[in-house]
Amino acid sequence: MIYEVKVTPGAKKEEIAIESNRITIRTPKRAHNGEANEAIVKILAKHFHTAKSNVKILRGQTSRTKLIEID
Repeated sequence: MIYEVKVTPGAKKEEIAIESNRITIRTPKRAHNGEANEAIVKILAKHFHTAKSNVKILRGQTSRTKLIEID
């Protein structure tokens, strides 16, 4: 499945909200050296009960809005 993900880095706590094909993630990790992207992959893998290698950021590596594929 392909999802549109809106990310809020630097949040006070980790949260995930899903509605149809849009996911909103808040993470305390900062968008520095890819830390927020790593956190997003980890959060999504845990939520969908899959390996981190099955979560791929297709578009938006440096953007708050990302297109992510989950196998």
